Amino acid sequence: MSRRTSGQNAKEELPLAKAAEYLIEECRMILPGIQALFGFQLIAVFNTTFDEKLTSLEQKLHLLAIVLVGIAIVIIMTPAAYHRQTGPEDITQQFIKLATRLMLFSTVPLTISICIELYLISHLILHNTFLSLGITVGLLFVFLLLWFALPHSEALKRILGGQS
Repeated sequence: MSRRTSGQNAKEELPLAKAAEYLIEECRMILPGIQALFGFQLIAVFNTTFDEKLTSLEQKLHLLAIVLVGIAIVIIMTPAAYHRQTGPEDITQQFIKLATRLMLFSTVPLTISICIELYLISHLILHNTFLSLGITVGLLFVFLLLWFALPHSEALKRILGGQS
C-alpha cells in the first residue's frame, strides 16, 4: 500500500480487495434508485393519462426511456455477475478496471432516460415544447457537468469544492 501526501491532494492506494468492496458498494447504492425509476416508468404505462395525454411519439419516447433504464440496470449489475462467474475467490486489477468502466458506462443510458422522462413530464405540465426542451437541456447540462466534466476538470473541482 503506497501513500502520497501533499496537503489536500493526499492519496492512499487501496488494496485490491478494499477497492473491489468499495466499487461493489457503490454499484449497490446506485441500483435501488435505478430500479425505483424503472418501477415508476412501468406503472406510468398503465395509467389512463398515458393513453389520453401522450401522443404516439411521446409514448414511444417513454418506451425508449424504459429500455435505457433496463440497459442501465443490466450494466450496473454486470460487475457482480461477472465476478461471481469468473473468479469469486480473486480480485484483480483487471476486474476493478472493468467494473469501474461498467459502473460509469451505466450512467449514460440512465442520464438519457431521466432527461427523456423530464421532457415528457414537463411537456405534460407546461404544454410548451420549447420550454420543456430548455428544462431538459438544462438538466442534461447538470448531468454532464457533475457526472462527466467534474471528475476530469481540476478547475471545476476547485470551484465546486471551494478550494482556491
